[in-house]
Amino acid sequence: MSFISYLKDGISLGSIYAIIALGYTMVYGIAKMLNFAHGDVIMVGAYIILTCITRGGMSPILAVILSVVICTLLGVVIEKVAYSPLRKASSNLAVLITAIGVSYLLQSIAQLIFKSKSQAVTISETHMVNVGSAELNLNTILTLVVGAVIMVALTLFVKYTKTGRAMQAVSEDRDAAQLMGV
Repeated sequence: MSFISYLKDGISLGSIYAIIALGYTMVYGIAKMLNFAHGDVIMVGAYIILTCITRGGMSPILAVILSVVICTLLGVVIEKVAYSPLRKASSNLAVLITAIGVSYLLQSIAQLIFKSKSQAVTISETHMVNVGSAELNLNTILTLVVGAVIMVALTLFVKYTKTGRAMQAVSEDRDAAQLMGV
């Protein structure tokens, strides 16, 4: 493989990691909690996409949209059932142990359903685009663009919306934000 090929694959994978890191950063920055189940919710989303495409014959775009909806609902359920009851706990250790437990639960359920062998999703090759001397797959460009759009949208949301500013206030000083009605 050439240097350009490694570079484009690295940038594409790096943008996916950046999106995942945004999720971790948002949760830790606001809730001051390491959510070990974050990656496992992403795994559930990947398995939903795999199932929809390979067994359901669904288009990749619809599979991704369905995956986002289901993972959002899963996140809300996890918050309400596992994390919310422990929000006022005197020790952060209880929340940390619960997060690890939720992570193991999601992993175990996935292993029961999909077994422990690796699975691959093959999406039909899209058009190749020439950028300088490099030939990039449209999926790679789409990954970069979607990652950049998500990062910019999240930045604008946090800086310029009432909810985003409230999230910042809670992150800075939870007690003062609560006194101010946030």
